[in-house]
Amino acid sequence: MQSYSGILALLSTILLASCSTRSEKKQESTPILPVIQLTKQDATLDHDYASNLEAVQNVEVRARVAGYLDKILVDEGKPVHKGQLLFQLNPTEYQVEVDRAQSSLESATAQAESAEVEMSRVKLLVDKNVISPSELKLAKSKLETARAGINGARSALNKARFHVSLTSIRAPFDGVINRLPFKRGSLIEEGALLTTISDLREMYAYFNVSEKEYLSFIKKRLDPEKTTVREVDLLLADDSPYPYKGKIETTETVFEGNSGTIAFRATFPNPKRLLRHGATGKIRLTTDVDDAVLVPQKAVFEVQDKNFVYVVDATNKVRSRNFVPSSRVDQFYIVQSGLKPGDRIVYEGIQSLKDGMRISPKALPTKSLQALYAAAR
Repeated sequence: MQSYSGILALLSTILLASCSTRSEKKQESTPILPVIQLTKQDATLDHDYASNLEAVQNVEVRARVAGYLDKILVDEGKPVHKGQLLFQLNPTEYQVEVDRAQSSLESATAQAESAEVEMSRVKLLVDKNVISPSELKLAKSKLETARAGINGARSALNKARFHVSLTSIRAPFDGVINRLPFKRGSLIEEGALLTTISDLREMYAYFNVSEKEYLSFIKKRLDPEKTTVREVDLLLADDSPYPYKGKIETTETVFEGNSGTIAFRATFPNPKRLLRHGATGKIRLTTDVDDAVLVPQKAVFEVQDKNFVYVVDATNKVRSRNFVPSSRVDQFYIVQSGLKPGDRIVYEGIQSLKDGMRISPKALPTKSLQALYAAAR
């Protein structure tokens, strides 16, 4: 009898252990995963565009006459003012032209005076009928020729003086000097590039946008209720933000045939001369989207370049569903189609899931998703 009772006790123990193991396996086969319910919320889209920076004015300074470079009165990277003397070419040979032209002018003046005296003498003789009137006409012609010589000589003198003035090369506007390719004593040919000057008080940033984005921008600009100038941000080459905002002022008139894009121009203030001509950066356009459906990137997986999430049904079974994003904001996708507010999706642990699996959902509050989006911003 005692042996029989012992056997029953042993069987009960085995049965309980078997049930416990079966229960543990059942729990193990039903993973507990965080689930979020999609809702509508406002979002901010950031679009970055590669940009080239150009000075408002960037002018080449070239020699307009040939000569030896006597003086370099500036240094690379230094600011200059309008009218400031930058380079001095040797003016000796052009000064010789001035002296020659001055001498020619004095000679022409003397000839004109002599012709005028001659005409007065001839006129007196004509009045006394000593010589014929034709002699007076000839004298007047000689005087006019002499006066024309004065004008020619004066023009040559002005030209020679102008050439002398061109040996002094001055800044055309306030700016910053760039590289100086020539050294003192160099023989400079006419038209040689001496340096360039950049006006860095303001900078132009050029960036290309698609035709769709161009139309969206133009329609907003034409809206009488949206007359404010569109402001943009600039990210420098090291991805640090530029401290001053820029304003989109104009666009080009022709789309590029290959890329189908058109260039926009934004103007940025540059009070500290941080931006330089020829630099690069990124223009960031910010757009507000109302009632957007956001899906965390962590919940998304790709199959053949398509985006999927696991949707949890009423029985807590998961099914993969394809959705189409309209754009991406930081670590979130904005849904264009395929998902709607109220859908429950698996937030983490999607690697081990398969269609039809049952899970134990651990609901994340809506505020958690909003907090995640805010943190990503």
